[in-house]
Amino acid sequence: MDWVTIGRPGFSGKNRDKKHSAWDAEYGQNNWRTAWKWNGTIVTRDFAYQLYEDGYYADSFKRQDVWNELLKKARDVYDAEERDVESGLDYKIQKASATHLQDISIRRVLQRRGWKFEGTDLIQVCSKDYFGQMFSPGKIPFHLPEFIENPRIESWWDYNSIEDFYQSNKVLQVKK
Repeated sequence: MDWVTIGRPGFSGKNRDKKHSAWDAEYGQNNWRTAWKWNGTIVTRDFAYQLYEDGYYADSFKRQDVWNELLKKARDVYDAEERDVESGLDYKIQKASATHLQDISIRRVLQRRGWKFEGTDLIQVCSKDYFGQMFSPGKIPFHLPEFIENPRIESWWDYNSIEDFYQSNKVLQVKK
C-alpha cells in the first residue's frame, strides 16, 4: 500500500475523535493514517511509541531521584482519566477521549528497570501538580533531539521535549 504525506496534523488532545471523523469524511474511512517521520523515513505508530517510551527510559537514568519519589508515593499513574490505568502496558488500549502514552510509558519503564510502585496514591502524571510537571512529556527532554523535524510544531510543550518529538514528527497520510 502506498501512502502520501499531506500534512502535519499537530496536537489533537480531546479533539482527537473530531479530527478523525473529519478525516473519515474527507478521505474515507481507512484511507488515511497518522505516521511519524524518523531520520528521513516514515515509521509505524509502534516505532514512534517506542521512541516516546525511550525518552522516558533515558530520563529514568538522568533523574532517578525523581523517579524514586514517584515509586514511593504512587500505586499507579494516569494521564487525564483514572480509567487510563486499564491500559496497563498496552499502547493500543485507548479508552479515553485523548491519546495517553505517558502513563503507559512510565509503567513500561518500571518494567524495563525492574522497579515497582510502592505507594498508595493514584498519581496524575500530566497535571499542574508536582508529579504532573515532573513527568509531563512536554517537560522531559527527548533523548535524540537532533531527529526532531523542523520547523517545529509549537504549543504547550517545551522545545526538544518528548512531546515536541511526538507532535513535530507526526504526519497525516492518505492512500495513493
